[in-house]
Amino acid sequence: MAKHSGQDSQGPSQRQLKVGETVRKELSDILTRGRFSDPDLDGVIITIPEVRMTPDLRLATCLVMPLGGANAEKVEKALNRSAKYLRGQVSRRLTMKYMPDLRFVLDTRFDDDDRIGTLLHSPDVARDLDPDAEDEK
Repeated sequence: MAKHSGQDSQGPSQRQLKVGETVRKELSDILTRGRFSDPDLDGVIITIPEVRMTPDLRLATCLVMPLGGANAEKVEKALNRSAKYLRGQVSRRLTMKYMPDLRFVLDTRFDDDDRIGTLLHSPDVARDLDPDAEDEK
């Protein structure tokens, strides 16, 4: 019987967080200084707020967002096309037993925050959250 570590319920391990942050820093440096032949990445400033590692450290999901959010889907596709090249560049800078495969995904957390903020400030929700409104009824 295989042991279940319960990793799913506990969140990422310290090792996953450390490796993810190291990969994020190196990718950010490469994207800042690198020259790409891909025209979709020329002159685009890309932020990488987080890199999420799988428990076996074989896959790195990089949350990315171009500055200003313009052409986000085009940038995501270009980064995924360049993933093997970027993986090679990162592997030259880091000493790891296995260099994780890179997968780039748009970071939609900021959009979600705006949407939730708009919902919380809508009149219907504000009425439900206001304790004084219940006392008047």
